[in-house]
Amino acid sequence: MRRNAVTAVVLAAAMTGACRNDDGRLRISWKDNVLTLHSDRLPGGRVRVLYLEAFCRRGSTDRAWNETTLPFQTKLLEADAAGSWLNLETLVDGKVTVHHEIQAGTDEVDFRLVLTNNSDQAVDVEWAQPCLQVGEFTGRGQQDYFEKCFVFTQSGLTRMHETHRETKARYTPGQVYVPAGIDLNDVNPRPISRTRPINGLVGCFSADEKLVLAMAWDQVQELFQGVIVCIHSDFHIGGLRPGQTKRRHGKIYLMRNDIDRLLLRYHRDFGLKH
Repeated sequence: MRRNAVTAVVLAAAMTGACRNDDGRLRISWKDNVLTLHSDRLPGGRVRVLYLEAFCRRGSTDRAWNETTLPFQTKLLEADAAGSWLNLETLVDGKVTVHHEIQAGTDEVDFRLVLTNNSDQAVDVEWAQPCLQVGEFTGRGQQDYFEKCFVFTQSGLTRMHETHRETKARYTPGQVYVPAGIDLNDVNPRPISRTRPINGLVGCFSADEKLVLAMAWDQVQELFQGVIVCIHSDFHIGGLRPGQTKRRHGKIYLMRNDIDRLLLRYHRDFGLKH
């Protein structure tokens, strides 16, 4: 089979999710801004991630959402037919190119991003949103799924219903957890909790509490409990000067419920002190 025919078959498999998944390993596919994680260990066999949901400007906390988001378009460049890796390319606001290398492992998905401003103008792209949808995994709905979700605070693992829950914002419901060093004017226009996370890790427990699903990035703008039964670790970009390039690194973990092991993996993967 010729190379271009092989590539077409591989891309079609990656976009439709046509990858075998009977050994417990994670497999990935992508189509229409949705990254799907496939595994027979997952309730329902899959988890969906809006990847990416949005790229955002500064000054977002008290502004209409359509004035915060930047236009973007993502395409699939190449992928492994077995579902172990894929590469994407995003064009943001006609100026910024984002190359995504996404690799699936036994119990994780690894994200390596390179963001480049190809223009001679600065681009106000402050942060971006990967949206991890967890309804089927937690077995809960919009009204109570956050009881299964957690962040890490000075008290250790803290379930979201145990955090301070704010109710007032431009848009409700939802809850935003902002790490130290991030301007409170530059986050999601949803209620901002007074509870501050101590790291960039957000996660949830499966319905039977046997598994943990979590997401983290090396630089985090906010952790977020959303409005479509989702959780976010939204990564910080910090704008791009003309010609500037930045790199970002992210992880999704699917592990048995062993929080000490999750934290060890997180600290190791991002070069942090434990």
